[in-house]
Amino acid sequence: MYLRIMPAILPYPLALIHVSGFFEVLGGLGILVPRCRRWAGYGLMALLIAVFPANVKMFADNLQKSETTIGTAILFLRLPLQFGLIMLVNWLTKAGSSAAKQP
Repeated sequence: MYLRIMPAILPYPLALIHVSGFFEVLGGLGILVPRCRRWAGYGLMALLIAVFPANVKMFADNLQKSETTIGTAILFLRLPLQFGLIMLVNWLTKAGSSAAKQP
């Protein structure tokens, strides 16, 4: 599934999928460790930015189909949601925030 949404300009798409998955898991585990939480947040925010082109490609590919569906609208709404997720990760992992102190 992920190979279909990888922009063609990127080299070694399968390797990039594995690397991004590894860092996604690492970031998820990192936010559980208070000493690593902020750095894990930085990594997850970078990952969300790095995968944004794949989300754009998925939306663009869906637009090229002969009919526009509710799926097209959902894929469009997912684009600004990505920035909301970046802000959420920043807030949840910010040092000293009450959200970051939750176990």
